[in-house]
Amino acid sequence: MINKRTKAPRGFTLVELMITMVIMIVVGLAIGVVIVDGQTGWNNMYDRLNSDVVTDGYVARKKFDAVMRSASRGQSLVDGDGAWIEVYSYASPSSAVVDRYSRFYVSDGDLNLEYGQLDPRATSGVDTVCGNVINCTFKQVGTSTQMTLTLDNGTQTNTVVSSAVTHNQ
Repeated sequence: MINKRTKAPRGFTLVELMITMVIMIVVGLAIGVVIVDGQTGWNNMYDRLNSDVVTDGYVARKKFDAVMRSASRGQSLVDGDGAWIEVYSYASPSSAVVDRYSRFYVSDGDLNLEYGQLDPRATSGVDTVCGNVINCTFKQVGTSTQMTLTLDNGTQTNTVVSSAVTHNQ
């Protein structure tokens, strides 16, 4: 007697393949959403950390610290309202007389640094330290000078507080 029974074909049925494909599509979409969300979060963080108000604040703080630390101790003028500060320094390490001035002030939303010869008074230049300034105040506390600078570019606000002690006699 011949066995007419054939073996069942090996493999997956169409229904099994369709279910597997649906599961794979759902998993793929979930992974895609996680990746896109992670990338969006990364871009937002990068934009916040590297925005112009953050970099401008960093540059302003560094410039303020450098100028104040090279200034002559005890020889500075601060506006009564704290709108500007002027400090005096030596032209070179071998100078015996304080003969240079540097003045920080805000004009048209920019923090500016004016510098030049002290006597006779002659301005050598004016540098724009940073933009987007909405408020800046200076104050003197003992031998320390403090700058409080608030920057705003319309989407982000950053406040920088920097304090420096003059070192030169």
